[in-house]
Amino acid sequence: MTPELHTIPGHRAVETLVAKLRRRQVVGSREAALETALVLRQVVSKARFSNIQQLITVIREVGRRLAEAQPKEHSVGNTVRRVLHNLREEYHSATKGSAAASRNVYSISKFVLQGQPRKHTASAAKSEAKITLKENDPNDPDSFARALKPLLMEAIQDVLDELETVYDNVSKNAKDHIHSDEIILTVGHSKTVEAFLKSAGHYRNYTVIVAETAPSYQGHEMARSLSSAGISTFLVPDSSIYAIMSRVNKVILGAHAILANGGLFAVTGALLAATAARAHSTPVVVCAGQFKLTPLWNLYHEYGALDFADPSSVLGFEEGALVERVDVVNPYYDYVSPDLVDVFITNDGDHPPSSVYRLIKETYDDDDHEL
Repeated sequence: MTPELHTIPGHRAVETLVAKLRRRQVVGSREAALETALVLRQVVSKARFSNIQQLITVIREVGRRLAEAQPKEHSVGNTVRRVLHNLREEYHSATKGSAAASRNVYSISKFVLQGQPRKHTASAAKSEAKITLKENDPNDPDSFARALKPLLMEAIQDVLDELETVYDNVSKNAKDHIHSDEIILTVGHSKTVEAFLKSAGHYRNYTVIVAETAPSYQGHEMARSLSSAGISTFLVPDSSIYAIMSRVNKVILGAHAILANGGLFAVTGALLAATAARAHSTPVVVCAGQFKLTPLWNLYHEYGALDFADPSSVLGFEEGALVERVDVVNPYYDYVSPDLVDVFITNDGDHPPSSVYRLIKETYDDDDHEL
């Protein structure tokens, strides 16, 4: 049975975040994911439950309400799915010893990154000690929650730690991807790409060309930031992307969401850059944290993400005679198909688009694809 919102512990925090998401007061994948994880931590800390299924039902209901408040902010649902996955792992490792903790030994990430320890290895050691859990105890209904909550809070803290260090972890191997005297093209202002380029700037001398990304002109801010960090930067209009692509060595893009088929939603202009790069056989690299992996498919809309910005920035109302005769569409995101991307650089290593579905299988449980 689905619980009512007012019966959920910490429901005021949930309602506050729902209102912020609806009003677009929380904007950006990482900010939305952090806010979601903090609210879930509050809900779990106040929750009363006598078995794990009761807690999962509460968290799924909170996640469903948050995701419905802003369906285009995919990182909200992704964070809920990741927290549910971690909670189940902690529960299984607490009740069955270290058997569940070693479940990810043969994950694709470990195969690619042999020698680089993952967070699971640290958490495996701490869950060696088997604790006594008694579900649905009629004499002490809260005993199950009391015993399990410290482990659950650690599981949520792991998600928060990953979100807080995502820029550093994505950019730590930047010098291996960018070489001296290369010309890099990027579109818009992605904080992940910005951190990646600045990290490479400590080791390499290279040039960045930033497309200004009209009509939001996010590229101006990106160009200012890179230039102030001492990186040689040029700002160009979006219409010049194809013309200069023959001089570009690599295209580096950010992502709003990475879909199950290896495609992605990225800021408008990304499809133009990726298509031009394909025509010139220029590699396309996407920098994104793993919290942007979403178990969804873009089946119906080949180019757009169906999220539109204010059309007045394209054609203002001062053009009164013209406005009445035309419909102005200002899409905010492009859909870039997997065949246009060469590699995803995440905080857990580098992956081709073809292995994204496997990463999603490891990161989320199948039961949580539909919240």
